[in-house]
Amino acid sequence: MPITVDWQHGTASEVMRLILAYLLALPVGWYREKEAHSVGVRTFPLVSMASCGYLLLVANGSADQSRVIQGLVAGIGFIGGGAILKAEGNVHGTATAASIWNTGVVGAAVAQQRYWLAATLAFLNLFALRVLLPLKQRLEARTAERKRDEDL
Repeated sequence: MPITVDWQHGTASEVMRLILAYLLALPVGWYREKEAHSVGVRTFPLVSMASCGYLLLVANGSADQSRVIQGLVAGIGFIGGGAILKAEGNVHGTATAASIWNTGVVGAAVAQQRYWLAATLAFLNLFALRVLLPLKQRLEARTAERKRDEDL
């Protein structure tokens, strides 16, 4: 008995969605890894793929799907919370935590076949981390300079 693959429904479609969820999150993880952050190239794609996988397990539009999404939001928030560090009055890791949360949404969007939403979220996440970082650094430098001037 030959095994057939239906690309519209079933296994092949689900595998392709898992791969897409993984690939959309990979640039964010790659960038974080390149910048020497503790969460990076492994974590982000895994969060996205797992979110996609959980939603693929339940019927679209069912009450079970709503409960799975609620669990994902809480669980991914917990993972992101582990990335936030407070030391000497400074908080670090909030962008990483937000990116982990966003990556979960990317995977969920792929599971629901909302590919443009997933791609847009992934792009904007990378944009916020990479392009806005120099702006953040300039603002922090100005704030530190003002504080030094006030202390004199």
